[in-house]
Amino acid sequence: MDNQVHNQIVSFIWGIADDCLRDVYVRGKYRDVILPMTVIRRLDAMLEETKPAVLAMKKQLDAAKIDNQWPALCNAAGQAFCNASPFLLKDLTSRSKAQTLKADFKAYLDGFSPNVQVILDKFKFRNQIDTMVDADILGAVIEKFTSSDINLSPNPIYKDEAKTILKHPGLDNHGMGTIFEELIRKFNEENNEEAGEHWTPRDVVELMADLVFMPIADKIKDASYSCYDGACGTGGMLTVAQDRLLTLAKRRGKEVAIHLFGQEINPETYAICTADMLLKGDGEEAEHIMYGSTLSDDQHASRQFDFMLSNPPYGKSWKTDAEKMGGKKEILDTRFNTYLENGDTMTMIPRTSDGQLLFLLNNVAKMKKDTELGSRIAEVHNGSSIFTGDAGSGESNARRYLIENDLVEAIIAVPENMFYNTGIGTFIWILSNKKEERRKGKIQLIDATAMKSPLRKNMGKKNCEFTPEIRKEIVRLFLEMEENDVSMIFDNDEFAYWTITVERPLRLRVYPEREIPADTFKKADELATVKKAIASVPAGTPLDDWTAFAAATKLKKGQLNKIRPLITEKDPTAQPIEGEADADLRDTENVPFTYEGGIDAFMKNEVLTYAPDAFVDEKKTIEGYEISFTKYFYKPVELREMSDILESLSALEKDADGVLAEIMGGQM
Repeated sequence: MDNQVHNQIVSFIWGIADDCLRDVYVRGKYRDVILPMTVIRRLDAMLEETKPAVLAMKKQLDAAKIDNQWPALCNAAGQAFCNASPFLLKDLTSRSKAQTLKADFKAYLDGFSPNVQVILDKFKFRNQIDTMVDADILGAVIEKFTSSDINLSPNPIYKDEAKTILKHPGLDNHGMGTIFEELIRKFNEENNEEAGEHWTPRDVVELMADLVFMPIADKIKDASYSCYDGACGTGGMLTVAQDRLLTLAKRRGKEVAIHLFGQEINPETYAICTADMLLKGDGEEAEHIMYGSTLSDDQHASRQFDFMLSNPPYGKSWKTDAEKMGGKKEILDTRFNTYLENGDTMTMIPRTSDGQLLFLLNNVAKMKKDTELGSRIAEVHNGSSIFTGDAGSGESNARRYLIENDLVEAIIAVPENMFYNTGIGTFIWILSNKKEERRKGKIQLIDATAMKSPLRKNMGKKNCEFTPEIRKEIVRLFLEMEENDVSMIFDNDEFAYWTITVERPLRLRVYPEREIPADTFKKADELATVKKAIASVPAGTPLDDWTAFAAATKLKKGQLNKIRPLITEKDPTAQPIEGEADADLRDTENVPFTYEGGIDAFMKNEVLTYAPDAFVDEKKTIEGYEISFTKYFYKPVELREMSDILESLSALEKDADGVLAEIMGGQM
């Protein structure tokens, strides 16, 4: 199908919204009618030829009193779907009375097979019928979609009976899918506020697909591959990935099949995704798209996938999911918990205000381990995933798990304002569990924040894009592992650190002569016992520090604990109390794994010089991981030389004197 025909059909359907819906729906709601009606008309057109066979089969099945008729009816229709009502869509255009049209249209919709019913239900399309009937536009909408000015059928339409003059070419599944995607794009761009939640810009998706497939393009075999997106939205990433893999395979003379899998929590978006696949003839793929939350209701739990691409929600609460999973502290899901070498459990569960890393961990749990290629992942995140969370937090532990298992190949910093509903900077993670030799133990960071082309017109917050040339350059940097100002390669340890707890001993000066209040002890005679013990210490025995005092008085531990705050003060010159740290002097330090000599050398060089009595509480040492692009790619603004500044000031002063002279001269 050529672009001109494609554009004509898109314009015609877009025009239906303006012609019929303008006074009834606000612009942002046009899609509630147009998208489901486009699906219905396409399915209807594909079922026209076999309608008599389907109705004949239905009659037979009814007579035989067979309950589950759908497999046989779909078989008679020759499609993955069918409609068992007595109507075709064009039959309804002759209805003159609104109520007759409403009843027949509902009966027509009810006639679709269950896989179409799911789409209609999630679109909530039946909710629109009353609105359209009340406004008397339902008939007009149906007439427009069945008009001879448009052909959504796979069969060509001719102007003459001899079929010599073509009026409209037939529309194959790929062409129909492309038109549907274009409509989705136009509606998303019209409705910018919501677009970014469910739809990733095509230029970003194409870059992600290249980063996933290009490194293994020459290893593609005549085989079947799977691709998964756990936050699949309208399915754009899956379809772009499918096209890219098929293209790469074809160029290399390989025959591949690619099966798509996904899950989506938004009902309308789920409907669009499954409808798009049905329209492309991917009836089986449509059944692989599941509805519900990937976090609390993973419907692909038992599967593993070759390729995974995703743009999960970031900065979005997953509190509801956490509650469904038994509460954040009780989540035992193996996707989000792992075991350390010593057998301890390491939880990777982030704060409930932002669950984006859980989607990455979900993908990692679905990696294939026993194949030559393993699995490759591309996922978009905001900055939170790379640096939020101290050592030991869920976020840091997730990074630790990914990096210690050597899964991260690269992270690419994307320019700001690349997405429709957010201007913040984002990052593309590239993961693999079968790294090529030169990448093992390393992570490549690419700063692509300046690699962008401005858009002529903003689309929501999106004001720039990746042109094919820019994408090609980013992929080249990645494939060649080139090191320069915007591409750097580091050992995994570069991102690891220990958080150590530095303690100072507690030092207390004792003042035994102080009065101990009568209510310090419940038993009245106990105070007398304590006072007697203090008084009975032989003269000349040192009582100036706590250790000496406790030893000399021989009081019980409980008694000592009660009087200590009453008769002591902190004094840095007093003797240290063995085994006790001063909480007020406690400090934490982050020691990079790359610090030469490790923690001991750090203490010697950075701490003991200033506090010789400091020591590390080894039980509290925690490993952390974070990645900071600013640390490696920050370019400070070059300050001007002082001589330049003075020269400029002098020139400005002369200019000012000249202007002042002119003003004064004009007044005289």
